[in-house]
Amino acid sequence: MADLTDLATVKRWLGLTSQADDAMLSALITSYSAYVESWLNRTFASQSYTERVDGVGSLGIAFSNYPVTAVASVSIDDIAIPAATSTSTPGYRFSDKFLYLNGYRFTRGLQNVSITYAAGYASTPPEIKEAVTELVAYQYKSRDRIGHSSKSLAGETVSFITSDFPANVRTILNNYKKVIPQ
Repeated sequence: MADLTDLATVKRWLGLTSQADDAMLSALITSYSAYVESWLNRTFASQSYTERVDGVGSLGIAFSNYPVTAVASVSIDDIAIPAATSTSTPGYRFSDKFLYLNGYRFTRGLQNVSITYAAGYASTPPEIKEAVTELVAYQYKSRDRIGHSSKSLAGETVSFITSDFPANVRTILNNYKKVIPQ
């Protein structure tokens, strides 16, 4: 798992120039990067995957991880399927989320389809980096009010957000939430 933001970006967001809290901020970045990937049920860094899935008799199948950048191999019932050289030749083709067959079918069977592919981003999408930066900054700023939902001082009451994510961060992250079951 790679961090989804960096120390310099978080410090710029918070307006910090001192190195006093660098260790704490770095730990928060790593922790909340992992938390966000877990919450979204996906990994952002590009990596290789090998999946065995059930064939359902269709011509297309959804990848469990996306965006897909390359497909190394496809086999159905232990028979290797070649890459199609055009849209009309037999073999497999793929988009960032789906694998398609020409002249073949994902025959029905349990775990009879094997796919090896690469998926993920070469770098963290900017809106994810921004969301994790804001989440780290939010957690850093709220560390002195843990357990408080409001505070009264000199006749004024200040209320604090008590959710796990600020609303704008949740909105950004919801656009990346994995909805395809594994």
